[in-house]
Amino acid sequence: MNVLVTGGAGFIGSHVVDALIKNNIIPIVVDDLSTGKVENLDSRALFYQQSITDEYTLDMIFKAHEPEYVFHLAAQISVSASVRDPIFDARVNIMGTLNLLKMCVKYGTRRIIFSSTGGALYGDDVEIFPTPETVCPKPLSPYGIAKYAVENYLRFFALEHGLEFVSLRYGNVYGPRQDPHGEAGVVAIFSRRMLKGDEVHIFGDGECVRDYVYVEDVAKANLKAMKCEKNQFINIGTARGTTVNELFNLLASITGYDREPIYDPPRPGDLRKSILDISRAREVLEWQPETTLEEGLKKTVEFFRERV
Repeated sequence: MNVLVTGGAGFIGSHVVDALIKNNIIPIVVDDLSTGKVENLDSRALFYQQSITDEYTLDMIFKAHEPEYVFHLAAQISVSASVRDPIFDARVNIMGTLNLLKMCVKYGTRRIIFSSTGGALYGDDVEIFPTPETVCPKPLSPYGIAKYAVENYLRFFALEHGLEFVSLRYGNVYGPRQDPHGEAGVVAIFSRRMLKGDEVHIFGDGECVRDYVYVEDVAKANLKAMKCEKNQFINIGTARGTTVNELFNLLASITGYDREPIYDPPRPGDLRKSILDISRAREVLEWQPETTLEEGLKKTVEFFRERV
């Protein structure tokens, strides 16, 4: 079976690659390394350093391998960056995905597993927590809008071309290999700064609520999406909300950090509250998170401790 992973050298993508290899599937990886890193990638994977926005090269890769399954994780991942430059966000997250879908149809891919978003998709008008997939998405940021647009394209390609899909709507994914230098990834940023004894900044009042889900659990959900009922939208989270202040205190306890946080103005596009209902994941994927927040934070801190 040929399996292709876009963004496979990135944070979540490299864990999906690891999970595939553990299941005796050696994937083809496409990543332009704009945010991914070669050191994240298992050397057994077949790697192409290419962008999904390059239609010509993508066509050559698909022609050579004709993947049966595609895991699509390549993306512009920053909500605030999408607010600053929605055109670039759309170029990568919408047009790049359309290039990929076109190749899937052309070369007979059976199913695409898409990494969507739970938090940025539903918006701030939500009244049901934890939030199920039946709630109508009202994304606030271009990032969330692009993910929702792709989900609608997936529905179109399924109806028009018979391309199966599973769209996984993630909560806030964290864990080893997350980039501590960018805007996204609060757990990685806090962990590294605490271990170095640096100031830790919190945007807003720290009472924004997120559903933090460990990356290895997310990778397992991706693999289960290969065999579940087709054409599904599925939340992947924990159904548990944690404020940024609570997260700060947990990490401070694990790292021994004794300084107070510095509160900065809130960022545009950030949601106030996001907690995901995972009932459908339990039913359709037969998946649920195995790692508690405390366990996952300890594993993440140890990863960064070795590198600080």
